[in-house]
Amino acid sequence: MKHVTYSEKSLLVDDDAAEALIEYARLLAQSGDSDTVTLSALGADGNNVDATFLLTPSTILMVETANSTATPPPNPETTEWLRDRIRRYSAVNSPGPEEDEEESESDEEMI
Repeated sequence: MKHVTYSEKSLLVDDDAAEALIEYARLLAQSGDSDTVTLSALGADGNNVDATFLLTPSTILMVETANSTATPPPNPETTEWLRDRIRRYSAVNSPGPEEDEEESESDEEMI
């Protein structure tokens, strides 16, 4: 389980969801996009909560390990949705063969 800290709140979230959330937030920031994601979590009081994160290029989000015996609620559907979005953003933002060649030629000219 991981602590997800967002806007001065810390929630306990399952590992897969927390890691997918931070990666998706990174890709959104990199592309200048925004989105909302709702995850089930354990709040500071130990109660189950549904937390909606607004992810923008300026979002401050931190994920850290947690040592707790509590078990956060799982997020399998949302985690799969996040992974799908990560794959889509990664495919759109990854350089194609032509871009790789142009970068290599530009790098060689600079040397």
